[in-house]
Amino acid sequence: MTQDMEGYEPNEAPPIMETLVNIIPNNPVESLATGEMLQIIVFALLIGFGIAMLGEKTKGLLSLVEQANEVMIWLVKLVMKLAPFGAFALIASAIGELGWGALQSMFMYMLAIILALGIQMMLIYGGLVSVWGRMNPIAFFKGFMPAMAVAFSTSSSSATLPVTMRSAEENLGVPKSISSFTLPLGATINMDGTAIMQAVATIFLAQVYAVDLGVTELLTIILTATLASLGTASVPGAGIIMLAMVLQSVGIPLDGIALILAVDRILDMSRTAVNITGDAAASVIVARMEKKRDYKNADELS
Repeated sequence: MTQDMEGYEPNEAPPIMETLVNIIPNNPVESLATGEMLQIIVFALLIGFGIAMLGEKTKGLLSLVEQANEVMIWLVKLVMKLAPFGAFALIASAIGELGWGALQSMFMYMLAIILALGIQMMLIYGGLVSVWGRMNPIAFFKGFMPAMAVAFSTSSSSATLPVTMRSAEENLGVPKSISSFTLPLGATINMDGTAIMQAVATIFLAQVYAVDLGVTELLTIILTATLASLGTASVPGAGIIMLAMVLQSVGIPLDGIALILAVDRILDMSRTAVNITGDAAASVIVARMEKKRDYKNADELS
């Protein structure tokens, strides 16, 4: 895999202060035209805050944005229907050009992400549920397993949302007044699994292209991966699209996405399950803090 990258000369990543300054768009239209994802996300957040603050005055604009979002989701789903054929072609091309050694590198990449997702789910979420939610982690994962299974099969937090809410309310004791707010919000902005994938993928591709990553570059990856995960749509394959923004922030060529696209489907399924589990963990903690847990349906720690 390395021999094809010998002619590539890595670009020096911009300083982290420059990255922070460049987040603010000077010209939003130009940012949209040139694909400056960080600036687009910040501009979209500002527009969203403005719509929320103005309320009824922006009802028509809100409806337009929601309809445009539905159109884009439909287009993404259309592209994803063709993605398996492209993934097959990428795998065949990679094996034909690079040999079976390429599969060994991809296997280690997949293993690293799955291990990181497992740590996030079992240790981080399990620990938070135990300490802050005062709930048995085993009971938590057992009660939430139906939603995790649907998320794994659909790779979409939005598509899983009805099952997520039902599992949280019926099996975890989260009241509807809390789940109806925290879970839809989490399905939109809480993408821990996606952030993990983007960070690991960026480091993997940096090794492929022999790009040295210092402390500044690693901090930049953390920042951009977090922002990119917040702006990732809850539809299959959206995380790999937002990965382009993270790669650009540290000077890694976007061509590297083709190397990991072939194995991203199974990783997309796994990180979606992690994403919604984080939403459920937060809901349990909020319900506990508000003293609104339904203790009859949840196994409490003594």
